[in-house]
Amino acid sequence: MKKYILTAAVSLVATGVYAQSVDEAMVAESYSETITEMKTDFKSNWFISAGVGGQIFFGDHDRQASFGDRLSPALDIAVGKWFSPSIGVRLMYSGLSGKGATQTWGDPNGGIYNTGKEVPGKYTNPYGFLCQQKFNFFTLHADMMFDLTNIIGGYKPTRVYGCAPYIGVGWGHVYDNPHQNTVIGNVGVFNMFHVGKAIDINLDLRAMITNDDLDGEIGRRTFDAMLSVTAGVTYRFAPRGWKTRVLKVVEYDNAAVNDLRRQVAELIAANEKLEREKAGQIVQHNTVVNANGNYIIYFPINVSSLSNADRAQLEMVAEMIRKSDSKSRFSVIGYADKATGNADINEVLSRERAQSVRDYLVNEFGIAADRLEVSWSGGVGNMFFDDPSLSRVVIITATK
Repeated sequence: MKKYILTAAVSLVATGVYAQSVDEAMVAESYSETITEMKTDFKSNWFISAGVGGQIFFGDHDRQASFGDRLSPALDIAVGKWFSPSIGVRLMYSGLSGKGATQTWGDPNGGIYNTGKEVPGKYTNPYGFLCQQKFNFFTLHADMMFDLTNIIGGYKPTRVYGCAPYIGVGWGHVYDNPHQNTVIGNVGVFNMFHVGKAIDINLDLRAMITNDDLDGEIGRRTFDAMLSVTAGVTYRFAPRGWKTRVLKVVEYDNAAVNDLRRQVAELIAANEKLEREKAGQIVQHNTVVNANGNYIIYFPINVSSLSNADRAQLEMVAEMIRKSDSKSRFSVIGYADKATGNADINEVLSRERAQSVRDYLVNEFGIAADRLEVSWSGGVGNMFFDDPSLSRVVIITATK
């Protein structure tokens, strides 16, 4: 009767322990994290883009002309590659024409790139008339691009909008007479709207800065500038995109888990004691068994800490190690039985068991840490006599 009463109590307490783990204690918290796998090969993630729009030039006399007289068409053609979801480069042709105003110095046919049309009401004595100006030019520039949406929000293949600021340098050429050649720099924002698997609609906002002589006139300005807005399409060649995988991360509250292990171990030990008493015999395991040079330390279920009996027996192991050749090494391998628990818990148990033995040998008996090679195998099948309880062990073996 005593056995059945205690067995019932064990079951009720165990149920209460696990209910507490669910209702009162956060034992484990899991969440998912998306991992992006980068392609570093040369052939992936190339693209070509084209766009048209308008641009306005800022030269020495241009503010005297109206906005409409200064607005000119713009054309962009580019080829590029994304090296990662966040960083890419492109080589771009930009240009067509620029418009503004030129000083005629009193000669209606004077000035640079003069169209012959006077800027209304802009006679500046003694410099004469201002006439409308137009010149044809192009630039070739290389840009470093940074996909801000992927940098901040991580790569998402289903994202519709992408924003990529960029900075670049290049060369500009005016092919009207007199020809001009100059170094240019530009900054901008490349907006991408992913409307298809391989097609984007893009909006490019760009500011270009150059020397003062691109429009053929040198004045008091240090630099000339141009603002451009173009809209177009981008085609992304296959293979395109980046592989992703979802990693499930489980974080354990070690204090709660260890407390549950302790309570369960106490309950199981009490139940096993009853079974032994019922059979009229008391069975006692040797904590350490020396078999063929292997030292085996057994652990109760869900326990990774050392008992006083374990510590006493490990003194024998430490003495054996001290008497061995100083160059000899020993493996300390932890195991758990896969018949109980799950793979994650058994991985932790086997590691903690091996580390408990290693730490005690090093800290208590002064065994050199570099003589102990610690590893663990997680949950394993029955190692001895088809009994899963005999797989909850740490095995110490001389390796060399």
